[in-house]
Amino acid sequence: MPRRISRELKTLSVWALSLAISGCIGTGGIAPQGKALPANSLATDEAIQSAARDARWPAAQWWQAYGDAQLNHWVDLAVQGSPSMAMAAARVRQARAMAGIAESAESLQIKGDATLKRHNWPTDQFYGPGELANSTTWDNNAALGFSYALDLWGRESNASERAVDLAHMSAAEARLAQLELQNNVVRAYIQLSLHYAQRDIVLATLKQQEQILELAQRRLAGGIGTHFEVSQAQTPLPETHRQLDALDEEIALARNQIAALAGKGPGTGAQLQRPSLSLAAPLKLPSALPAELLGQRPDVVASRWQVAAQARGIDVAHAGFYPNVDLVGSLGYMATGGGALEFLTGKKLNYNVGPAISLPIFDGGRLRAELGEAAAGYDIAVAHYNQTLVNALKNISDQLIRRESMDKQAGFAAESVASAQKTYDIAMVAFQRGLTDYLNVLNAQGMLLRQQQIQQQVHAARLSAHAELVTALGGGLEAGRDMPKDSQTRPGETPAALTLLDH
Repeated sequence: MPRRISRELKTLSVWALSLAISGCIGTGGIAPQGKALPANSLATDEAIQSAARDARWPAAQWWQAYGDAQLNHWVDLAVQGSPSMAMAAARVRQARAMAGIAESAESLQIKGDATLKRHNWPTDQFYGPGELANSTTWDNNAALGFSYALDLWGRESNASERAVDLAHMSAAEARLAQLELQNNVVRAYIQLSLHYAQRDIVLATLKQQEQILELAQRRLAGGIGTHFEVSQAQTPLPETHRQLDALDEEIALARNQIAALAGKGPGTGAQLQRPSLSLAAPLKLPSALPAELLGQRPDVVASRWQVAAQARGIDVAHAGFYPNVDLVGSLGYMATGGGALEFLTGKKLNYNVGPAISLPIFDGGRLRAELGEAAAGYDIAVAHYNQTLVNALKNISDQLIRRESMDKQAGFAAESVASAQKTYDIAMVAFQRGLTDYLNVLNAQGMLLRQQQIQQQVHAARLSAHAELVTALGGGLEAGRDMPKDSQTRPGETPAALTLLDH
């Protein structure tokens, strides 16, 4: 008898193995096609290649280079109180919770159930309960069940790694949101400073125009001027007042914008004082821009984690082609009749334990479609990473070119202002001595106003270029410390058994 059982067990084992081999569905040769670009493989231009190698990298609080305590305060307010930062932080917590859910599937699962019921047994001449007829008894049970995924093919471990990678991606995206918020506050603050500087220029122009009008009136009273000159001197005053009012409007709107970025109301923004940063302040900028340091950018890091997560998704899809084996069991007490808790006595104990196997045989192409979707998702993530890398390098090169151009333009603008000021001074002296008419003074004054405004715009653009370059370099957030390894961004090799099935 034992030999017969042994032979039957061997026969059953061979049959089960044959079924497992024949039941596994081939992948149909489905595999990802995308390849991530190495940062060093991208050609750099002269602006990057000419950078020295001994540069400083951006500090975490890079905006302090502007030397304005009020700016420092408002950047801190924005980081702490902006709704966008609150949303980013919540997304990180959500991603971490999802990773915890995925990781829990790798652990032992234990669940308890219990029911206590009073059962009234009817009388039935054909299917009645016999001795229990016309009686009411306790019909109780309690069970403690457990299951444990053996994870022979790495389905659960890869799924949890994928969730962890997505949590890393959310953290990188939160750093990106923080960097963009800091950049937006700094740029809005620079614009506020520019509006104040432009208002000073227009106000100085208004005072000049009022002085010229007073001079024209004195010349008329002295018999050496004309009513036409007085009228000419009065004409530009309303337009200058309009420009002052327009700049007051721009200042108020800039305050509202800064307050909104910080998550505050317009009333708080109205407390903003005039910026004390100097639009012509010297700024220390990093000059070492090797391509491999692009990994300091949060968007590059986030894209790379997305590639890693999609790679694990392919591994999860591959595991679906294999039989799934779980270890399951239960321990329970059950009783019909007796006291309310009699089912807890040892004689009422029952248990079971053993493996639970599920095997894909025919699924209408579902597994191949899931693998195809995972492979395509990986290719999309790789293409997005490559595009992010290309755009990052372009952005850095653009800002380096812009920085150099702004430095040159600042020099030219200063020369233009000096020349326009000299022309205006000569015209005023000539007008006071009666050697020229007011039209020449008006033209000289208009030219000086335009050149002064251009100079302030160049200075503001130079400071904005600094903010953009620091942002392009990652803003000192050191996002590169949380970068996946190259091995994490590639899917595992297709299992040999699935390769054989494809042939």
